[in-house]
Amino acid sequence: MKIEGVLGRKLGMTQVFDPDGTARPVTVLEVLPSVVVQVKTREKDGYDAVQLGYGQRRRLNKPLQGHMKGLGNFRYLREFRVEDPSQWQVGQKVGCELFQPGDLVDVTGLSKGRGFAGVVKRHGFAGGPKTHGQSDRWRAPGSIGAGTDPGRVIPGLRMAGHMGAEQVTVQNLLVVHSDPARGILLVQGAVPGHKGTLLKIRFARKASDLKRRRAKARVAAR
Repeated sequence: MKIEGVLGRKLGMTQVFDPDGTARPVTVLEVLPSVVVQVKTREKDGYDAVQLGYGQRRRLNKPLQGHMKGLGNFRYLREFRVEDPSQWQVGQKVGCELFQPGDLVDVTGLSKGRGFAGVVKRHGFAGGPKTHGQSDRWRAPGSIGAGTDPGRVIPGLRMAGHMGAEQVTVQNLLVVHSDPARGILLVQGAVPGHKGTLLKIRFARKASDLKRRRAKARVAAR
């Protein structure tokens, strides 16, 4: 009954203490049970996955009313890969009981929007000299052209523009605590977005076996 991950919501950050007094910053995630709305199979759809519904909203259009008939008015629908779709049925629920302390997870969400930002804030540029009369060049980008050859601005050049509000994935976060009764998950470190942001919480894809063993040992020592 292996599934790639679940949906959750960011509640905020706090800290927990190890027995030796070490403080660990953690993000509190609300991972209430998601409902299986649709099961997709390799024979019919080309891949094995389940579509999960999360959150509530007041009204649905007619197509979504038929798609979610008898299941609820879900605000979000997202797909997660599964190993064996035959073990999943429409209406089945899955929540934070999927994760145990010591697991490593990847968390994906929409980062905070920062509006229009200059190159110093957006890309970490150093700015111009702070002396010799250049009082208006401290945060300027400097030269953007390449001279005679090629005589134009290269596409993709880092410049001022819209910052944030992009999909970001933070990898290999340690699960410190899992409370299925309250639907609460604590992961060590920060995750993308503001409070209330929808998150995809999935088992880490790139963690090495050594890193997984160390994560389990770290939680076991608490």
